[in-house]
Amino acid sequence: MNPHQDHTPDPPAGERHHLPAAVPPAPHGPTQARGRRRRATLLAAAVDLLTEGGFAAVTHRAVAHRANLPLAATTYYFTSRDQLLAEAFAQLVETELTTTRTWITDHGLSALTDQIAAADRTRQLGLWELYVHAGRDPVLQQIARRWADGCVRIVAETLHLPETDTRVRLLYTTLSALWLEQVVEQRPLDEARTLLTLAVTTAKNALPPP
Repeated sequence: MNPHQDHTPDPPAGERHHLPAAVPPAPHGPTQARGRRRRATLLAAAVDLLTEGGFAAVTHRAVAHRANLPLAATTYYFTSRDQLLAEAFAQLVETELTTTRTWITDHGLSALTDQIAAADRTRQLGLWELYVHAGRDPVLQQIARRWADGCVRIVAETLHLPETDTRVRLLYTTLSALWLEQVVEQRPLDEARTLLTLAVTTAKNALPPP
């Protein structure tokens, strides 16, 4: 038996519409600070495991082992595996949005394929794996939408268009498809770069004159 594997069955997806309370009430002072540090350490361990091994790697037992903390600490701060996954996914999404915004600001939309190619592929696989799994989980779906909406917002700001503009949505759709292809299939980067450059040029040419 794998000592890091949690065999507790997950509840049906339909019963997981809301995350449980994030942290039980904690005393004030040094004990509270220690609790925050422990929780942050556990969440960082969950993110690492998700990055390295995907959805199946994140269990209470594995997270406790990675964080070098007792199993009871993990179940105290994260009352379910669903909560662990959701918070790890949310943290990865926020990191990815910040990275994407910075890259586009520095290099432009057409160079985003280079950022995707340079990124940690295991982290990207973890993100997309949870994105697809979110179709079966309402809580994860909310986080997946936050990721998509954040990407749309970045594209809209770059093109100086409203987020509701169809050109923004079309360009984002092209970008996400190329992103997923590159992460999963590892197609030639030159092909993705050419397609994204064409999509960006088409979108910009469709803009009305200033």
